[in-house]
This record gives sequence, C-alpha cells and structure tokens, in this order.
Amino acid sequence: MKAPPGFHAFYHPAERKGYSGVALWSRGRPDAITKTFDNDEFDVEGRYLRADFGKLSVVSLYMPSGSSSPERQSAKFRFMTAFFPHLAALAQSGRDIVVCGDWNIAHKEIDLKNWKSNQKNSGFLPEERAWIDRLLNEADWRDVYRQLHPEETGAGYTWWSNRGQARAKNVGWRLDYQLATAGIAQTACHAEVHKEKRLSDHAPLSIDYDYRL
Repeated sequence: MKAPPGFHAFYHPAERKGYSGVALWSRGRPDAITKTFDNDEFDVEGRYLRADFGKLSVVSLYMPSGSSSPERQSAKFRFMTAFFPHLAALAQSGRDIVVCGDWNIAHKEIDLKNWKSNQKNSGFLPEERAWIDRLLNEADWRDVYRQLHPEETGAGYTWWSNRGQARAKNVGWRLDYQLATAGIAQTACHAEVHKEKRLSDHAPLSIDYDYRL
C-alpha cells in the first residue's frame, strides 16, 4: 500500500512473498529504522519494524497466528518466548515507546464476544492471556486502549471472521493493541476503532497522544 502524500514510508515484508509484513508511515523522517529483534526464525517473516524519533520509538508488530495448525501455534509460542525479553528490555531502556499492531491475542473476557466457546482456541488460550498479563504486570507495559476504556466491550473489537456475518453482528475480537511505556501512555487522550474503514478483516485502531518530543 502506497503512503499518502507527505508521508515517509517504511516496509518490512516477509522473505516469503505474500506471507506477512509490517509497515510504518510518518510525517517526519525517523532518525533510525530497525527491521529485526535479532531472531533468525522470525525476522525473515516480516514481524517487526521500529522507527526512532528523538527519545520516541514506534514499533509496528505482527504477532504470528496459531489458528491454522498446531505447528503454527507452536511457532507462535516460540515467538512469544523470544519476544518477551526484547519487550522487557525496551521498557527498561528509558525511551518512550509505543508498540502497535496485530497481537493476535484477546487478553480478557471482555475482549471478544464468544469467550466461553473460545477458551481452547488460538488467540484466547490461557498461556497467551498470561503472557499479556506478564507484559503489563512484570514488564510494566500499558494497554492504552484499556487505560482509556477500561470496561468497553463491542466498540473495542478490531477483528471479525469473514464467516457468518460476524462483522455485521459485531461478533468480534480485540486483537489490535497499542502497548506503550508509562511515560507516553499517560499522555494518551483519545482512542477509537474505525470500523467503517473496511480495509481488511481488521479495523484500524487510532490513539491520540498529547506528547511532545
């Protein structure tokens, strides 16, 4: 997808054509771009892209999905194991950081419509939800949407199956997050899911920060 006029565009596609990838658009030119978190297995899948602007870093993330097979769920668990210490180190770096993207995990029961029937399905497994708990409680990341909308349910969904009129009926999941370090998280002032923008089976999540470099 081409960036709008006036934006700088950066992409990290998977080596396997058409498989996965991440992107960042910015009005200002970054000081640095990083396309790896030093993991040989997943760096080739286009899962990570970081842009630095002064003391601010913005990361575009695409967490693997495990829904297609047990082998891909095992790969997702390996990604989570490898990525946690990287996120913990970022949180302790002293930088203001926002990690945006498709995390492929619904954290709490209020984050999906049919939570009871999905407890054994990828995206709502106990191990996945506990991993998000650790990010928030041990590594001190903040779920910015939940910070602004602590009890919101259906309005926060960002993904719907293409089956059974799930989108029309709002039978959805909240899979797309912005996790932020404490300093910038406290400047967040507005969050919205743009369900009218039918770009894919996901809807964009935007968050405004009253933040100055």
